[in-house]
Amino acid sequence: MKKNVLIDVERLKYPKSGIANVCISLIKGLDQKISAFNYTFYGPKANIPATKSKFNTINWKFWQKKIPVSTSAYALIHTTHQLSEYFHNLKKRQKKIVTLHDLNFLHDNSSARKVEKSKRLVQKNIGNADAIVCISEFVKDDFIKNKHLFQLKENVKIEVVYNGLMFPEKENFIPTRNYPFIDEKFILNIGVLFPKKNQNVLLDLISKNDRHLVLITSSAKSEYKEKFLEKIKILGLTERVHILENVENEEKYFLLQHCESYCHPSLAEGFGIPPVEAMYFGKPVFLSTFTSLPEIGGDLAFYFEDFSAERMNNVYLNGITTFNENKEAFQTRLKERALEFSYLKMAESYETIYKKLLD
Repeated sequence: MKKNVLIDVERLKYPKSGIANVCISLIKGLDQKISAFNYTFYGPKANIPATKSKFNTINWKFWQKKIPVSTSAYALIHTTHQLSEYFHNLKKRQKKIVTLHDLNFLHDNSSARKVEKSKRLVQKNIGNADAIVCISEFVKDDFIKNKHLFQLKENVKIEVVYNGLMFPEKENFIPTRNYPFIDEKFILNIGVLFPKKNQNVLLDLISKNDRHLVLITSSAKSEYKEKFLEKIKILGLTERVHILENVENEEKYFLLQHCESYCHPSLAEGFGIPPVEAMYFGKPVFLSTFTSLPEIGGDLAFYFEDFSAERMNNVYLNGITTFNENKEAFQTRLKERALEFSYLKMAESYETIYKKLLD
């Protein structure tokens, strides 16, 4: 008889976030294989994708932090994010997996109060876990270095499963609006407008060349955004910087298809989904050398060793030239690399871990 597994996909309440993207990929990946378990997904029902399999859902409600849903029917609980507010307590003999995306709060100049608060919440999630799954080797190394900050089960397994993406099946995308920059050479960046994403250095980069900069963003830290907008004015880039908010996938793919390049100078990245999406579209990818990004880009990405405007521009123009000299071969290799981060591979890896724990 199949055992019951509960997967916490509560982060689908932020449907345009990277973690929501991963949750959808996991659901779809499990749906496309012969399931070894009876799966139930806990999250906002309206945002849980339809499946062919007879998966169950428990609809998320905000008050369930105080009055938790019953988990007694489940042999295993998978919490897909280390800062989840749910499923901190286990029943007897219940197994638990937690996906650890990052420990950024230890590295991003957070206040002592925020560090303590985040540490406590991570502890609640991973303290009774039987397996902790890190989304990159970088995250695993960082966690092992900082393991002493947490109290863990004695025999906890620490594994790596890369985030898996679902790539579009069609090739042509129709925009819903006219973009004034579409016939120009433009650099694309996707992500929240936060200090750790470091988008402000892209303004320095385009101040040294004639490119436009297009930012797709789902949310912003207000103070960082104000400084960013101020810098655009100071550098005289108002006509060449375009900030697009809450863009649908169809539109995002259209822009990925038409950009000259994708630039991601992030200072802290547990994985980095947008660079993989850009690689799928065969676009040259420019990354920082920090955290997990070299692991994702490998030898196919170009890297900003530092963020001075002149050096970034040299890296950029040399990279574009190198890419264009052997464009077709480069595009083929980029797409092949992107497909290594497949949602089917991710689902298979998680189910293997479930089996190990429940056998």
